[in-house]
Amino acid sequence: MIAKGESLEDTATRLCQEVESLVPGVACSVATVDPSGRLRSLAAPSLPESYTRGIEGVAIGPQVGTCGTAAYLGEDITAMDIETDPRWEGFRHLVLPMGFKACWSRPILNASKATIATFAFYYKERRGPSQLERNIVDECLNLCAIALDRHRRVLEHQRRATIDDLTGLPNRAAFDAALTQLDCRVPGTWALVALDLDNLKVVNDTFGHQAGDILLRRASERLRDAARPDVVYRIGGDEFAVIVRHPDRLARLDETAATYLAALAPPADCGGHVIRPRATIGMAVLSAEDHSPERVRQNADFALYHAKETSRSGSVLYSPGIGTRMTRRLTAIRAVDAALREGRIVAHYQPVVRLVTGEIVGLEALCRMWVDNELVPAATFHEATTDAHVASTLTAHMLREVAADLRKWLDMGIPFQHVGINVASADFHSGIIYPEVVDAFESQDVPLQHIILEVTELVYMSDDAGVVQKATAALREKGLRVALDDFGTGYASLTHLISVPVDYIKLDKTFVERITWHQPSQVIVEGMLNIAAKLGIKVVAEGIETAEQAAQLIALGCTMGQGYFYSRAVDSDLAGEMMRTMAEGIPDAAPPAHWRLG
Repeated sequence: MIAKGESLEDTATRLCQEVESLVPGVACSVATVDPSGRLRSLAAPSLPESYTRGIEGVAIGPQVGTCGTAAYLGEDITAMDIETDPRWEGFRHLVLPMGFKACWSRPILNASKATIATFAFYYKERRGPSQLERNIVDECLNLCAIALDRHRRVLEHQRRATIDDLTGLPNRAAFDAALTQLDCRVPGTWALVALDLDNLKVVNDTFGHQAGDILLRRASERLRDAARPDVVYRIGGDEFAVIVRHPDRLARLDETAATYLAALAPPADCGGHVIRPRATIGMAVLSAEDHSPERVRQNADFALYHAKETSRSGSVLYSPGIGTRMTRRLTAIRAVDAALREGRIVAHYQPVVRLVTGEIVGLEALCRMWVDNELVPAATFHEATTDAHVASTLTAHMLREVAADLRKWLDMGIPFQHVGINVASADFHSGIIYPEVVDAFESQDVPLQHIILEVTELVYMSDDAGVVQKATAALREKGLRVALDDFGTGYASLTHLISVPVDYIKLDKTFVERITWHQPSQVIVEGMLNIAAKLGIKVVAEGIETAEQAAQLIALGCTMGQGYFYSRAVDSDLAGEMMRTMAEGIPDAAPPAHWRLG
């Protein structure tokens, strides 16, 4: 039975029955000792259930019947007269009515000589074991030890298969198994919470994986305590899930999510680094339309993705509209992924001009995608760039495209000063922006002083660990320059000028489109220009569409700009031709007449 892998309980019961057939009139029992030192009945086929219930969970000790004492002392114990033996005080009432008068118990030891079980004989007369009985039990102890060891290894294998080693929480396999057991017949009876830690990658990149592992353990402990009696699962690197069944938690799911976030929030010592765990949560409740647990799981994931975009470090409860948006987003991701594989993503360039003369002083590289023989701007597939992998892959592709175009222009002797390239938060937090930029342009032998990285304020606002600042500082040391893009649309623009290494400010088009008639916009722009001038920062106005806007900007002191008034983004060949005839410093440069406002 052991060799065939039959259950421990069945094997022990069969063993007791075989022994009882060899020694008529004797009742056998096997009891295990759990890690807390308590007896657990394993097999007692000839003893009534009332007896096994009576000893279940009793702590072993020097006065705990025959089995409890044998387990405690680790030696044979014989009670020749249960009725008078003091060790049976409190337990004799369980066996005397059955006619048993004596008991002999032997401990079963593991390889470390610790008691893991007992094997006992119960007699109907007052006596101890015979030599035959001792010989039989000697063999039984070996068999029990083998069966118990195999059972321990099976349990450990099962534990390893369903428990996350790092955190001790149930793992993805346990979560998947638990999902299959959920009943979807009654709406509102359970919900799923999907939770991602926001700052694990930053901690790993900044302080090392040891600190990240400690952060995961701290977060797991806090989530487990906050979620009780519901169960928390670790289903991925920084991903957790909770199956919410407790009625009070279900009735106030938003408060439940807030409880989780509050439990995570206090600072934690992670290997000498004080870190505040942060998380984003998506939730979904079983509804009448959900015919499978997998549907609810997908909805919780949709809510989590939406929360990352709109309520990072907060929570979002799924609604059907979120599913529609996420479907659109996933469609965009697949479209961009296919376009990257098929080489349908290309770089176009919009000129940056000197406002007075119309001469081209630089370019901004913009992403374009071919769709059914039509070239579409990045705005049409912007939803795809909210995916960190897509955003990083797209940036890497654009870097290579721009590097190749710049090399071509240099070889043709086309003059240009600099090209701006947009980068996202994901590019920095991936940890590879520095080597990707350096490798892309050095492989083409293009000096980095021709490159401007355009970074939005939102990228800096999510830079708790200084990852963005460190990367841009290292790149600036190589000659690259940095532009703060969409300036004026963030929450702390002027504060960023204090802490961010910036060479250029890209003035957002929302100011430019109102510059000719809206006095507050004029005052703000003029103030920004004065501050930038005193800080030695150059300003480029974005979104110029009319000569009147350009003239007003010049009057306020702005010297550079870009927009449809000058040119839409064009391919690399046309951009090269434009620079050949209109670049600043070219003798007799001849921009179109309407570009020249001086």
